[in-house]
Amino acid sequence: MIHQEKEDFKDAHWVLKNATSGKFYEFSVKMAEFPNIRIQNIRNLEEIGLVFENSRIFGTPITNTVHDLDIEFFHTEDQDNIDIKRVQLFINTDPKNLWKNIPTDKNADFYKDDEASFYGTFSDKKIVVASKRGRAHAHEGKFREDDFAVNILPAEWNIVSVSDGAGSAVMSRAGSELVTASINSFFSSEEILHDIEKNIHLVYSKKHSTQEQNEAHQNIIRCLYEGVLQVHHVLEKTALENNLSINDFHATLIFSLVKKFSFGYVILSFGVGDCPINIINTDFSEVKLLNSMDVGEFSGGTRFITMKEIFNDQIVSRFTITCVEDFSYLVLMTDGIYDPKFLTENKLEYIESWNAFFKDLNGGNEDQAQVNFMNDTGIDQQLLQWTDFWSRGNHDDRTLAIIY
Repeated sequence: MIHQEKEDFKDAHWVLKNATSGKFYEFSVKMAEFPNIRIQNIRNLEEIGLVFENSRIFGTPITNTVHDLDIEFFHTEDQDNIDIKRVQLFINTDPKNLWKNIPTDKNADFYKDDEASFYGTFSDKKIVVASKRGRAHAHEGKFREDDFAVNILPAEWNIVSVSDGAGSAVMSRAGSELVTASINSFFSSEEILHDIEKNIHLVYSKKHSTQEQNEAHQNIIRCLYEGVLQVHHVLEKTALENNLSINDFHATLIFSLVKKFSFGYVILSFGVGDCPINIINTDFSEVKLLNSMDVGEFSGGTRFITMKEIFNDQIVSRFTITCVEDFSYLVLMTDGIYDPKFLTENKLEYIESWNAFFKDLNGGNEDQAQVNFMNDTGIDQQLLQWTDFWSRGNHDDRTLAIIY
């Protein structure tokens, strides 16, 4: 009987769950069918980074291979005779490791770093931004085409801008850097900010007529329009100086110009392209998309700040003036973030999607990467690490800015 039960255990077909190199692995050994068999040890585990304790195989594999494991076992009524059962564990290669990370050419025109981050104050709140080169570009040694800029402006104004360079444009890396830097520079003028602020007081004052409020509203939009038009002129001038076409600098642009007034936060926003700006209220019950997104059924469906066609009568719809008493988060991102995390643009307006997104940021992901907004020491590096998440088929550059 002892011999037969040991032979039955040897012959039993065991299928261990596949492991992945570099990722935590856990497998519980079930012995209900063999009540008289006890496992003493499993050999060959340590060399691959795993251990066997309390009927569990666990750890983080350090290799990728088909590995033979020798299970040392005995029968409860014959404990001195140790026998061996051999099983196989398949350890797959981590898909991340299949992608190369080729450095970019530091001698190339308009060189930029593969990643960048920022952490600082933003009005009476804080801001963290991370921008990382996507795996598709890293695999070919190409540049990060995303960019961002954050500035504290005069009179307690603040601005954050984000841009996604077009993959088809040879100088898109320069385009995204130029548009974010130049829009922030335009609004660094005390005169321009004073003009905007004067009209904001008119819009939100009950002392003025509807006509006066409408005129003030139009004046604010006009100032914002002049800033966007100036960005276009900067791109034209740069292209001319480098004997290039402005189309070589194709890039999207979103920005939010923010100030806290006695009556609330005023957020002036603009968007061209497929990058969203979202604001979430204080109790996390409502989310609002602050810009119209140019999203087509194919990659050419978006629009860029380099295109003259956007400077038409419809450009007014690209500007928004928002006033809220308070908010929990103001978020700007490129499609490298929202494509894998939100899947479709309509989900950007579902609070359920944002609950899932911030749960992910809080460590609810397979990498257990956490961005800690409460204890935010080193939060910019935490966000950079989080943006390295794996999403099959989504390997674009990733930029995420969060005001909190």
